[in-house]
Amino acid sequence: MNYRHAYHAGNFADVVKHVVLARLVEYLKRKDKPFRVVDTHAGIGLYDLSSEQAVRTGEWRDGIGRLLDAGLDPKAADLVAPYLAAVRAVNPDGAVKAYPGSPMIVRHLLRRQDRLSAMELHPEDAARLKSVFEGDFQTRVTELDGWLALGAHLPPKEKRGLVLVDPPFEREGEFGRLADGLCKAYRRWPGGIYALWYPIKDREAVRAFRSELAGSGIPKLLDIAFEIRGPGREPRLDGSGMVVANPPYTLEEELRTVLPALLERLALDKSARWSLDWLAGEE
Repeated sequence: MNYRHAYHAGNFADVVKHVVLARLVEYLKRKDKPFRVVDTHAGIGLYDLSSEQAVRTGEWRDGIGRLLDAGLDPKAADLVAPYLAAVRAVNPDGAVKAYPGSPMIVRHLLRRQDRLSAMELHPEDAARLKSVFEGDFQTRVTELDGWLALGAHLPPKEKRGLVLVDPPFEREGEFGRLADGLCKAYRRWPGGIYALWYPIKDREAVRAFRSELAGSGIPKLLDIAFEIRGPGREPRLDGSGMVVANPPYTLEEELRTVLPALLERLALDKSARWSLDWLAGEE
């Protein structure tokens, strides 16, 4: 699967991923102490929804296009509000013309004492990302293979924070790298929060990935799955998931409010579903 992000920015998978990301950042802000977010596969930061790539797929229309001005029940609306505020910040005239990637969403939510480290391997993408954050002393952009960041850049000096691992799934073996990367990072920094994004397309690979993590020995792992339709005859992106290691105690309850509201807006058929499963820990 090629998840080159310019083609898919703002789609349903981005919506769910970034809602979860925003809830994790908001939890870290509950304490005054500073924290750092490490984004290992940061992309270009800001996506033009009128670009050739975005227009070719139009996926954002069934993602953020369905949600931005949708009426949600008050509890869900309150939980989604920080994420939507980040989206509106790059669309000041109200029309959806641009979509912020994960580093921009994180940066929008940070306080003055917090920091962002954004890694991007592709030279052109890294250069564009650096231009987005030029002069921003709270953000460091590094042209680096994000998998290496799970070693050399952990733990951060703040000793509090979040690592987002959102690989493009351009190569074989990405599920294995996700599992191995988490185990490596956890050994270096067992107190961090880790959020690992994955596509739900090859369902056997997803099952194997979940099983591998369940046997990893990491004590708290929450798996979040969101599918907009049932499986078809040919492999396709039917859903996406995130595994969160060391999830905040608030996250499960928040998502039990948010995910049904998102599914109501984003589902494409009656087989659409969401789930929360503890691969290890509190269930």
